[in-house]
Amino acid sequence: MHSLIVIAHPEASSYTRAVAEQVIAGLKEDPQNTFEIADLTAEKFDPRYQGADYRAFRDLNAPPSDVLAEQSRIDRADLLLLIFPVHWWSMPAMLKGWIDRVFTNGWAYKTTDGEETIGLLGRLAVQTIAIGGATKRTYDKRGYAEAIRTQIDQGIFDYVGARIVGSELLLPLDATSSKSGLERAREIGATLNSAVPDGAVCSPPIRQAYRPSAE
Repeated sequence: MHSLIVIAHPEASSYTRAVAEQVIAGLKEDPQNTFEIADLTAEKFDPRYQGADYRAFRDLNAPPSDVLAEQSRIDRADLLLLIFPVHWWSMPAMLKGWIDRVFTNGWAYKTTDGEETIGLLGRLAVQTIAIGGATKRTYDKRGYAEAIRTQIDQGIFDYVGARIVGSELLLPLDATSSKSGLERAREIGATLNSAVPDGAVCSPPIRQAYRPSAE
């Protein structure tokens, strides 16, 4: 199984990165697992959705080269793993911009003439690990955990046909919960291989050809 691990945090010493390291340690327990890391901040990915992105959406033009490079990374992966801190009860702007720009019309989904939307990423398994800064009681009381799942699991990945194999919320509020979160991260990494059905591994990506621009 090949995984693409996407990290969105500006600090090299962050808990987010520590979680990613533990997930990787878990993946390495199976020597057949391979992985690639997309460190969006370190790689200086531009999350701004601009004119070329909109034209790719509207006219099904080929997206900008940096978007095509990210899509190729996903095409190589059996599993997409997002690790991110919770910002205002959602993902950070850097990661949201990555989704906005990379999950393009004609590659991640398409709309038929009858306006039915068809997801094109059915071959892709997805695991998310969100890292919050409030208690579980707060998340439950305000419905924030459910809101995150609705936004991300359903609003993004269900829309494009990808399969959520896990949606984790870690709350490292003290030394004990921080340690527990890292242990859970390693456990997730060690069990991801069994969470991805054998038939999904190495399946070819489904693509829709871009049509020429109307402009």
